[in-house]
Amino acid sequence: MYLPAQFEVTDKTALHGVIEKYPLGTWIVSSGLDSNSDLNADLTINHIPFLLDEACAEHGTLVGHVARANPIWRLLKTRHTSAVVFQGEQGYVSPSWYASKQEHHRAVPTWNYAVVHAHGMARAIEDRDWLLRLVTRLSNKHEADQPTPWQISQAPAEYIEKMLETIVGIEMPIDKLVGKFKLSQNRSRADQQGVISGLQQVGNADSLAMAELIKHQLDE
Repeated sequence: MYLPAQFEVTDKTALHGVIEKYPLGTWIVSSGLDSNSDLNADLTINHIPFLLDEACAEHGTLVGHVARANPIWRLLKTRHTSAVVFQGEQGYVSPSWYASKQEHHRAVPTWNYAVVHAHGMARAIEDRDWLLRLVTRLSNKHEADQPTPWQISQAPAEYIEKMLETIVGIEMPIDKLVGKFKLSQNRSRADQQGVISGLQQVGNADSLAMAELIKHQLDE
């Protein structure tokens, strides 16, 4: 990833925060050509929600699951590198929002965003108890904000057992964690304030979230 120094974020708490807030990861596996696999592309890409175990491994460990019918898990029986991309806040930035534009008009549109890349070597897990703990954690986490949270215990036990047979767990200790928060840091403070105001005027959820992220960066 192209990473100018002013956009690089190394604070683990901030990077873990993006993963926790935006858990749907774009999981990229360097597969190569494997005669024992149904996959026939050099890069295999899947989109799955991950949980982050912060205390496991230096940078944390990602856990999730895929369908057993998905051939990706069989590829993990041999050593293949992985990267998971977590897309955080993002939004278009108009040059009209810059205070400096009124002075010299040397400004063009751009896009601000926060993104985290987690690199590591993933492995497949078929253990039934591990899978049950995982899906229970996933359900509890994402049901927490529901008025009446659904729990696995509400489904018939035999149904859950059948569902567990159709998935395979994924566990990836993070070897390297890279963060890029492009938040107009290359502009003057006045221009950054203008971007915040412009995003607030747009007023949708993405623009408001990006405005808050830029404000937080300025406050720091």
